[in-house]
Amino acid sequence: MIKFFRKIRQNLLMENKNSKYFKYAIGEIILVVIGILIALQINNWNESRKDKKEEHSILQNLHDEFSENKKLLKATQLESKAAKKVGISIMSFFGKPQDVIRQHNVDSLLFIALETGEFRPSENTINDLIQSGRLKLLENKKLKVLLYQWQSDLKSLDVSFERVEQKIDNELVPYLSKNYALKDIDKYGALNWKENSKLQINKYEIFNDIEFENITDDYLYRVFSAERKLNEIEEIINDILKETKYQ
Repeated sequence: MIKFFRKIRQNLLMENKNSKYFKYAIGEIILVVIGILIALQINNWNESRKDKKEEHSILQNLHDEFSENKKLLKATQLESKAAKKVGISIMSFFGKPQDVIRQHNVDSLLFIALETGEFRPSENTINDLIQSGRLKLLENKKLKVLLYQWQSDLKSLDVSFERVEQKIDNELVPYLSKNYALKDIDKYGALNWKENSKLQINKYEIFNDIEFENITDDYLYRVFSAERKLNEIEEIINDILKETKYQ
């Protein structure tokens, strides 16, 4: 093809047809430009196709990851609801006669209160997207906002759970260590004691102590706060699953 065009140019020059030569030269340049543009368009089309394929893979990975995170969230929500229910039950014991309180298994209730659980979702896909810069491949602006909101709300949830743990470690356990038999509580945990403490102690006196009532009240307040954060996280997960569902 190149030899063909070259031969035409030579013939035009030999025939001294300058005007026709210049017209031909311009036409040849136009053809070259058109060829370059077509090549660029094909290259852009190929790159766009690759980006679409990678975006599809990212959406699928996000959907799978958040489907698993939703399962983890449901388990954490059950633990949170159990802690809240137990906290309400314990609060109902204050000021009541001991024979009424003894009708309930206070040891197991306190064990549940001390085991509030935690939420540790997978963030591998999101972290990889941010660190690699591939987040820009997502065309869905709403999804991008949701992913950033997820990270922000997750940090807020961690703070809420940390506040519950601090209450347990810094106040609830120290109080029970002085005024209750922890061995009786640990029957329901990993220690799995087969019998109660043999030391003489009136465990139920704690329900006549304003200090323990205040500790329990504040503990319950923090559990309620964490549960609200869990519900907010659930809404975000549902929205992300909706936006990553590939059509």
